Amino acid sequence: MIGKIHSLESFGTVDGPGIRFVVFMQGCPMRCMFCHNPDTWDVNAPAQYNMTPEELFAEVMKYKNFIKSGGVTVSGGEPLVQAEFVEDFFKICKQNNIHTALDTSGVIFTEKALNILNYTDLVLLDIKTADDDIHKSYTGCTRDNNQRFLEHLQSIGKKVWIRHVVVPGYTFDDNRLKALAEYLSQYSVIEKVDLLPYHTMGKFKYQNLGIDYPLEGVKDLTKDELQHAKDVINTVLPLT
Repeated sequence: MIGKIHSLESFGTVDGPGIRFVVFMQGCPMRCMFCHNPDTWDVNAPAQYNMTPEELFAEVMKYKNFIKSGGVTVSGGEPLVQAEFVEDFFKICKQNNIHTALDTSGVIFTEKALNILNYTDLVLLDIKTADDDIHKSYTGCTRDNNQRFLEHLQSIGKKVWIRHVVVPGYTFDDNRLKALAEYLSQYSVIEKVDLLPYHTMGKFKYQNLGIDYPLEGVKDLTKDELQHAKDVINTVLPLT
């Protein structure tokens, strides 16, 4: 089995606990307006790496002394697009006592996707918005599978960290932030809510791909705005 891998990061510090080896898989069915990696969307695009799970694990082992307090995170794109590959890779990691984290939007809710959770220690679940009125226009998909995925994580008692990008004019809104916090407060498996500031650093990738940038004119979220968003969330769910 060959996995199409967009890129690798050897010393990740923001994709789970500790220092982590981060694998960014190719392919994503979502089209989030704020996405800064449109080059990961097409699963059939040329990948930087084409590896078997065993070859990828051998690459991880080059950094085993650095990640022993952390582990491995598989992200994307959307890693559930290549679910069978991720499952096989995580299985090898767990056989070697390496902590595994899955960074996903939960947009693919299939048996193959859920099988990965048998070998996953932590899920970093991306919640784009809890507002159904804007979810489809904002991400290209409905919120249904994301909610089903979180409900499944709750049912099996899997540890979850929530990731939420705060975008001016969209999710940087007190009512939407409070609604998000109230929604998340129903799930006891959530250990942390990580708010991520919107930025425009990936804008050049759209230009290189000949794609219109969806949020033209929207400015980066400031530090003060991010702190305000955290304060709003913390009034309901103090996990940020």
